Order: sequence, then structure tokens, then C-alpha cells
Amino acid sequence: MPELPEVETTRRGVEPHVVGKRVLEVIVRHRGLRQPVSDTLDEIAGDRITALRRRAKYLIFDLGHSGCLLVHLGMSGSLRVVDPAADFKKHDHIALTLDSGKQLRFHDPRRFGIFLHLATGDPLQHPLLKSLGPEPLEEDFTAKQLAAACASRSCAIKLAIMDPKVVVGVGNIYASEALFRAGIRPATPAHRISRPRLAKLVAAIRQVLADSIAQGGTTLRDFLHSDGEPGYFRQQLFVYDRKNEPCRVCGTPIRHAVMGQRSTYWCPKCQKP
Repeated sequence: MPELPEVETTRRGVEPHVVGKRVLEVIVRHRGLRQPVSDTLDEIAGDRITALRRRAKYLIFDLGHSGCLLVHLGMSGSLRVVDPAADFKKHDHIALTLDSGKQLRFHDPRRFGIFLHLATGDPLQHPLLKSLGPEPLEEDFTAKQLAAACASRSCAIKLAIMDPKVVVGVGNIYASEALFRAGIRPATPAHRISRPRLAKLVAAIRQVLADSIAQGGTTLRDFLHSDGEPGYFRQQLFVYDRKNEPCRVCGTPIRHAVMGQRSTYWCPKCQKP
């Protein structure tokens, strides 16, 4: 699944091709995504895309006078800027033809994505967004905030930081990597971790996400840049998907367990309970 760095990489890749451009035509080839594609999507034809922003793993396309588009890439979705004459791929479900002579296409083989037209209201108050926690790279994500969120949580710290009500966008790969950098074992109960250690974890989450964004996102099977090139961050991973391989810091074999139905990796020497 594309995680926050992949979504931010997509936003940065697509933004210069769509912002300021007018939508000339809307093509819907399949409405059956995780939520049905909005029946009102055709109404944005003639409007201009004024901004492209991100909230958690959602992309918000602001429109001049017809609200906005709320897009989620789901498990396997991607956005591409292509020539309108290019053949549609099997899983190209939506296309917006722009006055630049290009076309924005939404490709989603598993159809777990979302492509909604919100005609009115603040998209940040939409039910999908209004209960989300702070952005990990913004100032309101702090050790104090994380400590307050963890105070009553007896679940494993890895599960806590993957909860979007605690902090958004810390998916499975980046949770494992951040906990390694902070020296905290994934199974440690969230409420037992001291404020100084949580401060290290906040810094580690910020750093691992920033590093990934800078390098273009993790190379996942279903993720490619808007220009068709894969990300390269996976080369830098310390623990994720490295079961029984030597720790890059101390040489101890990396351990693996399933936690919350997700693969979890850690170094038993570098990371403490």
C-alpha cells in the first residue's frame, strides 16, 4: 500500500501538471471503487484546479468554483499524467482531460481507492478526515501530544503509532524503521514508554518520513512515480523485510513477528523494551 511518503511523492510529481489547468472532460470507466465514484464528477468539467494538497494519505484537488476532489490511492492506486491519445490500461478507471493537452488518469487494479467530488463544505471536515490525528511532519506532532495519546493505551507502541487518530501516515514499514531508530521494541506497551523515549520516537518518525520523501518513496511493487520511475528508499531500510539478516548496526539477526496482522521487524540488541 502506498504510504505517506509515496502519496506526498505523487502530490509533488502531479502538482505542476495540474494546478492552474482547466478540466475539459471527465471520463469515468469504472465507478466501483472502495466508495462509488461520485455521480457529480462530470460537473467539474470547465472548472480549474487551483491547488493540490495532502492530508494524511488523501489528496485534495481544490477547484475554482465546484468544491474539490478527494482522492485516496488505496492498496494499489496511482495517478499518471499522460497523452490523451495513449491507450487506456485495463485498470485506468478515471481520466481528467486538461487544457494543457495532457490527461490525468487514476489507475487502481484492486479498486480500493477513492475518487470523490465534494461540491461544498470544508474537505477537512469530511467524515474520512475530521477525526485524523496530527501530521507527523508538522509542529503539532510533539512528544507531549504523543505521550497524551499513549497514556491510556496498553497496546504495543507499534500499533499505537500506526493508529491514524494518534498520528497520520505512519504505515507498517515506517513504523518499524522509526522504532529501530528510536531504540524501542515494537511490542513495548505504549503507556509504559517514558517522555524522553517518546521524544526520540517523534524525532525518528519525522526523520524516516522526511528521508523517504527526499528519496522518492519506498520501492513497492504497486507504486511508481507519476513519471513511471520507482522510488528508491527501500535500499536504506534497517529492519523491515530483513528477517534473520544481520543488523546493519550491531550484526545481531533481525527478528520477525506478526503484530496486528502485519509483519514486524526489530533488532533485539539495538531496541529495548
